[in-house]
Amino acid sequence: MGVIDALNETSNKAYDSGETYIKTSQEYYKLKAFQQLARAFSFLSKLAIIGGLLFLGLIFLTVAGAIWLGQTIGSTSLACLLMSVMLFICTIIGYLLRKQIDKNIIKKMSKEFFD
Repeated sequence: MGVIDALNETSNKAYDSGETYIKTSQEYYKLKAFQQLARAFSFLSKLAIIGGLLFLGLIFLTVAGAIWLGQTIGSTSLACLLMSVMLFICTIIGYLLRKQIDKNIIKKMSKEFFD
């Protein structure tokens, strides 16, 4: 009976170790998920604040540029048209570079996510 008792005790220890490992792994993945969510929320919050302010600055810069260009060339409507053409050109350049932008974002996000 000594062998059976020893085998039973060893299997109970293995079961307890496995159960502890599963609980610890569960806690680790909960913490890892929380960390990733906190980083994502922080990133999106900063993006919204900085992006919003940058957008407002771009609007004021565009209006000021259109007014200055209108005074320079003598036609405000032509200046607004030129400013809109410049913005469309910037948009087209951004559209053409979209795959490179995606690759850079994926590289940076994968380093954060899988770290």
